[in-house]
Parts: sequence; structure tokens; C-alpha cells
Amino acid sequence: MSDPAESAATSGRLGALRARLPDTRREAERLLDRIVRENRFTIAVLFPLVGAIALVGSAEGWVPEPLAFNPWFVLFGVLVMRSPLVVGVLPALDRRAVGWLGVLVAYTYAIELFGVATGWPYGTFEYTVSLGPMLGGVPLALPVFFIPLVVNAYLLCLLLLGPRASNGWLRLATVIAAVVAMDVVLDPGAVALGFWSFGGGAFFGVPLSNYAGWVLSATVAVVTLDRAFELGALGDRLRDCEFMLDDMVSFVILWGGINLWYGNLLPAAVAVAFGVGLVRADRFDATLFTQWR
Repeated sequence: MSDPAESAATSGRLGALRARLPDTRREAERLLDRIVRENRFTIAVLFPLVGAIALVGSAEGWVPEPLAFNPWFVLFGVLVMRSPLVVGVLPALDRRAVGWLGVLVAYTYAIELFGVATGWPYGTFEYTVSLGPMLGGVPLALPVFFIPLVVNAYLLCLLLLGPRASNGWLRLATVIAAVVAMDVVLDPGAVALGFWSFGGGAFFGVPLSNYAGWVLSATVAVVTLDRAFELGALGDRLRDCEFMLDDMVSFVILWGGINLWYGNLLPAAVAVAFGVGLVRADRFDATLFTQWR
């Protein structure tokens, strides 16, 4: 038989907890905004720094099993670094956006499964480190890795282009170039770590055909994002949300650092160029790097 006093205390605690939870979507968005804003240094700087050290340590044999390349640690770190982008985009999500993003998720799986099986369009490659549960040689978490990359490029180009972003052809060409440039940073670093292998290639172990494949996927992504979001509303949210591109700050730190460690100087320089782009877009907050003082 339960103690009435204990039951009342439990009910009171649950009531207090419920009172602190948001009642509407807008309240939930404001809460998430505040959580990300108050933890920007941890998310945008500390996580990629620790991630770079852990990944290099795993590749070099400094990190013991089962911690070395632990897929759940990797996925957790990626999700945390993605959180500013997800929280930033959340107010712009409606049924249309969710539907088109679903199309992009389906394309992501389809092109990767086809690529692993046939070598087209990215060239022959295989995953050599587990990135969590796999399906047909492809990580189930693949959209978590791919889609934020193209959304980050899309958002950065909207900022840098300004009013010219309304020109669809210019927007398409610019975002395609940005996505391919991001892969110029990503793939050499991932190959150096041993995440995946192309069996050799002219560009730091990556075949040039891989970048032709990325032109195709970037084109599909841009066309899909154009249909998913209303450009004006997305641009307004982007201008008002100072942390929306913090995931790209993490990208610069993580993959720029990894490439620098392995002597991939050109990919590291491209990462620095993205850092310059973030500065020009007023999305690289230098105060993030002084919060430890």
C-alpha cells in the first residue's frame, strides 16, 4: 500500500517538471534556442577539438578498444555538432519541408547503395570503419552525415550571395561549388583516418570521379532544398539566428585539423577558406574561442 505523503511528493515533483516543459511548438523552439546559445563553446569548439583528437588517436592506435572508432561515440559527437543547424532550421520546417527532406533522405540512401554496389557515381569505395548499424554496406545514419553538409553549404551561400541568392541559377552553381569544396576537405581526411577507402586516387587517395559524383548529388540536394523551404523565411531565420552555422564552424575545426595532422595541406587550406567565408558572413564568433579564460 503506497504512502499518501510519498505519492503526493512524487505528484508534486512531476507537476513541477511538467510546468517547466513547453506547451507549444514556439515555446519548445525558444527553449532549444536558449540551450544551444548557452552552450555554443562546448558544441562548436570543444566537441570538434575532442573529436579530432579522438579520431586521430583511434587511427594511430593511441586509443584502446572498444573506444577506438566507437561508432556510438562518433554518432553522438556528430549529433551534438549538428544540433545548432537542426535547432536553427526547426522554425522553418513545415509539412512541405518535411516531405521534400524525406525525398532527399531517400535519394541519399539510394545513391549510396548504388555507389557501393557499382562504383558509380563516386568511384569504387567501401566503408572500412563501422559508423553504426549498416544496411547493404551503407550506414543507417548516413543522412545525419550527408544532409547537414549540403544544408550548411546552402545556408552559407545564401548569406554570402545576399540579394543575388534570389537568382536560381546562380544559387545552384554557387551551392554546388561549395558542396564539392566541402568534400575536398572531408574525403581526404576520412581516407587518411581509414573511415572509407577508394583503393587509391589522384587527390590524396580520392579519385577525381568522386567529385563528379558530388556535383550530381549537390544538384539534387539544391533542387530539393529549393522546394522544401521558402527562401525569404529561411533567409530571415538565418539572419536572426547567430548560431545557425555553428555546425560549419565545427566542420572547419574538425576536418581542417585532421587534414593538417596528416599533411593534406590543400584540403586544410580549403577548410580555412570556409572559415574566411564564415567570417565574411558574420557567422564566425571569435568570442567562442575566449570563453575558456
